[in-house]
Order: sequence, then C-alpha cells, then structure tokens
Amino acid sequence: MSRFRPVGRRRAAVVGGAVALTGAVSVFFAVPALALTPAEIAATTSAKVAGTPCTAAAAACVDVNKRKAWLIKNGKILRGPVTIATGGPGEETPTGNVFRVYRKDQNHTTAEFKLPNGKPAPMPYSVFFEDGGIAFHAGDPKRASAGCVHLSMADAQAFFNTLQIGDHVQVMNGPKAAPAPSANSDDNNGDDNGDDNNSSDNSDDGDN
Repeated sequence: MSRFRPVGRRRAAVVGGAVALTGAVSVFFAVPALALTPAEIAATTSAKVAGTPCTAAAAACVDVNKRKAWLIKNGKILRGPVTIATGGPGEETPTGNVFRVYRKDQNHTTAEFKLPNGKPAPMPYSVFFEDGGIAFHAGDPKRASAGCVHLSMADAQAFFNTLQIGDHVQVMNGPKAAPAPSANSDDNNGDDNGDDNNSSDNSDDGDN
C-alpha cells in the first residue's frame, strides 16, 4: 500500500501596494513531499520473494487473484503456497503492502455473523492486520469471505503461531486498494494493539 503524497505548491504574491512588473510573473515554491515511513520504504525497496508477488519485508503474503498465501521469513518462503479465499463482490479484501499485525485472538467470535442457533460466528486463530476487522482466520477456503482471508484450520493455526504483533503483511493483486491512512493513524492500522492472549470479549470485531 505504497502511499504517494502529491507535492504541494505555494504561490508567491506581493501585497501591501501596487508593484509594476514587466509581464506577469508567478513564482512557485515546491513543498517537499511527506517522508515515506520505514515500512513503506522497506516494502518498495526490498527484493521480491521468488514465487510470490511480495517483497522480503513481508512476513505474510497474499495473492488475491491466485487465491494463494505464504508465510515468509528472512526473504524465504516458510510455508506455502496455501489455498485461501478472500472477500467477495462488494466486500473485497483491501490490497496494500504496508499492513501490520496489530492483534491476535485464538478464539475470536463475531456478532456481525450468526450461527443457526443465534450465537456469534467463530473466527478461530484470528490474526488482525487492517482496520475494519480484516484478519487471517480459519474458514472455508472455497467460500468468499466478507473481507477476511480464509485459511484451512491447519494453515490458520500455522499463521497464528508464526505471525507476531508488528509483522508486515502484503496483500497483492486485488481489485480494491486500502484507503489512505488518516492523519493520526500509525503503522499498526489500528489503536487496539492487543496482545497474544486469547480474549472472550471480542464479539463485535471481524469480517467473517
């Protein structure tokens, strides 16, 4: 999710009286573009990991079009490719290259979706990496999600055990780019950084 910020310009004006000039002169001063974050620099300058669309800065890589995902360590594939499912039409998984893991919950449930008995739907081994409850979690890899990345139970457990808070996630080749961050957002894509402890009071988060 390389975020490019346009360079601003300021027009110099003469005020406080009439000034005679030969011809119309407009002077512009270029304002330097905002500096890229270390995550953005690493995402765009690190070497590509062979066999994936991601760079060595990523700890997890997703190819939306090919429905595949990988775990990566030190620029080498640790696990994958594994089969996944991502968001369906209107609920596409956001793409970008500077997502960060900000929360993990082994026994997560979401009240946004209900089981036939009315209880919140389970999202086992959830690893959250983008605002809006976007996460890796166990689900049917053959069924489109509401924005999350569905993994088989074994793969979800591996992603949960391997990925740590702060790890980079890259989601590539999808139809929907993630929105630019707000002025007060940070690289964690959320202000609830949480921890690795399981939580039973998280039923309001998550896209199944």
